[in-house]
Amino acid sequence: MLETGGGARDLVGFMLPESGGLVESADPARPYVLLDADGAAVKPVERFFAELQACGRPPATVRSYGMDLLRWWRFLAGWGLAWDRVTRVDARDFARWMQIAPKPVRVHWRRKSQGASTPPLARPLPGVPNPVTGRAAPGVMYSARTRVHSEAVLRSFYAFHLEEGTGPIINPFPVGRDRRRPPGTGRSFRVTSGGRYRPSVPTRLPRRIPDHRFNELFAALKYNRDRALLAFWVSNGARTEELLTSRQRDPLPGDQLLGVIRKGTRAYQQLPSSPDAFVWLRLYQEESWRAGTPRDPAAPLWWTLRRPFRPLNYHAARAMLNRANTLLEANWTLHDLRHTAAYRMARDPKLALTDVQWVLGHAHLTTTQIYVPAGRDEIMDAVRAHHLRQERLARIPAVPAAGYRPQALNDLFGGSL
Repeated sequence: MLETGGGARDLVGFMLPESGGLVESADPARPYVLLDADGAAVKPVERFFAELQACGRPPATVRSYGMDLLRWWRFLAGWGLAWDRVTRVDARDFARWMQIAPKPVRVHWRRKSQGASTPPLARPLPGVPNPVTGRAAPGVMYSARTRVHSEAVLRSFYAFHLEEGTGPIINPFPVGRDRRRPPGTGRSFRVTSGGRYRPSVPTRLPRRIPDHRFNELFAALKYNRDRALLAFWVSNGARTEELLTSRQRDPLPGDQLLGVIRKGTRAYQQLPSSPDAFVWLRLYQEESWRAGTPRDPAAPLWWTLRRPFRPLNYHAARAMLNRANTLLEANWTLHDLRHTAAYRMARDPKLALTDVQWVLGHAHLTTTQIYVPAGRDEIMDAVRAHHLRQERLARIPAVPAAGYRPQALNDLFGGSL
């Protein structure tokens, strides 16, 4: 029998069981279903997903929440705990375990299909920065952002059931303790720090692709479809999923507009795009129609390149970029293209920041303002230029002030002046 007392748990040696799963459903009312170890749907999670859907959350958000709940359900199964009988000690141990536990290593689907005798696929060393992009490969431990998201999801899950009266009488994932400003520093008031088990997340600058690196990435692409996709992403700043929602009726080359469905609001919005993007789009469309893809204004705009033709999804678009990354030995992401477009627009002095906010679809202007300061590459270039100026100043010979006799200075400094 496993020990369940907080301090008695062996969190270091605990292995998360691979039980249950999160499966996608064809039912639009249940986009994702969490299954327990017996393959049955987890009803408390199903009710929580219904609440998320009623609040207007898209299926991608339901899936993101579901992955955190799946990890929690496996943790409960590993210790023999019931979801509605957990205490704050259990929640605290879960937060501690995520800090010290390595992430489970998943076998690549290609190696799984080819058998265990196949050598493992080459992967970058965990935590080692990429020489091209400077981005470190994912580490072996859970990142702070993953732990923050997990804590927020589980706290909201139990808050929902606490309000419904179907869960524990207290939320095992409490909010942070109230803190008061020390006496003598002004008016005293309470400050709530979010979740009590919420870790601190270091501030990161959004990573953009420098112009010369973007040219290398664009040149590494093989097909006009891929070139059109990158040209749109880097010019209108659409999210990856948003651009893939476009239909064949949505491009308006004469007005330089492309219609997309926004991720959060699901509203239709036309985004200004560069002329080059429409040139590459036309080249791709001519090739695609000759190959046999549907030619219908209501049909998807982006298709796979090989039969049987299917609408392009996120995973296929990511694979396209990864093929180019392999050639360049880089690890750029699709979201880097959105960051790049945001930097280019936000740092244009002739473009209002509120206009950039509208194009990017940000709900708050403060989100858009993170692109106004210089990015990582600009800061590094500025500091390199600073060191170069300092080096040049050090080479300038010192000139003595007027009024000193050269012979006296030579005697004093040994002829160094």
